[in-house]
Amino acid sequence: MTGRRFALFAAVVAGLALAGCASTGTGMRDLTSVQLAKQMSPGWHLGNSLEAIGGETAWGNPPTTQALMDAVKAAGFKSVRIPVAWAQYADADDNISPTWMARVAEVVGYARKAGLTVMINVHWDGGWQQPVYTKQAHANARLKKFWTQIATHFRDHDEHLLFAGTNEVMIEGDYGRPKPEYVAVQNGFNQVFVDAVRATGGNNARRYLVVQTFNTNIDWGYDHFVVPGDALPGRLMVEVHYCDPYNFAINADSPIWQWGAIANNPAVTDAMANEAYVDAQFQKMKSRFVDAGMAVVMGEYAAMYKKEHDPAGTCRTYWAQVVTKSAVRHGIVPMWWDNGYPGNREMGLFNRATGAQYFPDLISTIVISANSAK
Repeated sequence: MTGRRFALFAAVVAGLALAGCASTGTGMRDLTSVQLAKQMSPGWHLGNSLEAIGGETAWGNPPTTQALMDAVKAAGFKSVRIPVAWAQYADADDNISPTWMARVAEVVGYARKAGLTVMINVHWDGGWQQPVYTKQAHANARLKKFWTQIATHFRDHDEHLLFAGTNEVMIEGDYGRPKPEYVAVQNGFNQVFVDAVRATGGNNARRYLVVQTFNTNIDWGYDHFVVPGDALPGRLMVEVHYCDPYNFAINADSPIWQWGAIANNPAVTDAMANEAYVDAQFQKMKSRFVDAGMAVVMGEYAAMYKKEHDPAGTCRTYWAQVVTKSAVRHGIVPMWWDNGYPGNREMGLFNRATGAQYFPDLISTIVISANSAK
């Protein structure tokens, strides 16, 4: 045991030296959010499972298993975003069911055992986070109570578990530029979240926290985001999402299926959001946040499979290559939005029951593109 203990100690010291940091007394490494983010690309998104309204399997995916997380890690992904619903598992006083908390912890444990950095959030959760003054007090109180419980339960985890406060806060159905009221309330949600987590102490006093732009929109974030106050500098990340151009990426009713420099038919090509647009959008995040020391996570990005037009998936694989590489090059962590379904007009990458890869070429393109851009 003495020899093994020494070898383990030497390995830990070597790992810390490579990371350019030292371990803290709380078991959390002393990294900036930007340093930690560099270790998280590429990321993968466990969609339509723990956030499903009606229960984990209500939206057609089987229960999450260790085998799935092992497969995601083996494919080359470094992190996983786990969206979670809480309100449906809470009583009238917003006390979260211990059974549900244990299940979320179990799935987090699967991902950590596989070696993935994990991000959990309060997802859409029934849409109670409407950013208007008339609902602000109730939403703030619920957000604080949920995060106090979640953070307390996971308090002993190290820096490989991140908390993300909200998801795509917006007025239902309104995708336009937000009114000052909406932005003020949504920025307030971010502050309530940070304050609630920090107040639980332990490792949460140093935990890396993810706060969102309005509707996770890049432009709204660039124009309206207010960095929450935090007693400890360098521990916040900002989250955006990216699925542009809409008609190509996620509009299931659109005939648009070509994109970018490889497109050869204008009739089925959306000229918006080409390669130059991608770089310009991500440069906004780099200059506004990354260069200022605040990491950026692209918690959802994907393009659906339009099988009847492009059975080999050539165009979406190219889109994934361009977007992934540009994101990492600009200091952004890309996390592919996998909804679990492999069929036409879907975004699934892995078989949730077995961990098998539905689209090996697409997966390898994401991983290679991320690694080559580092």
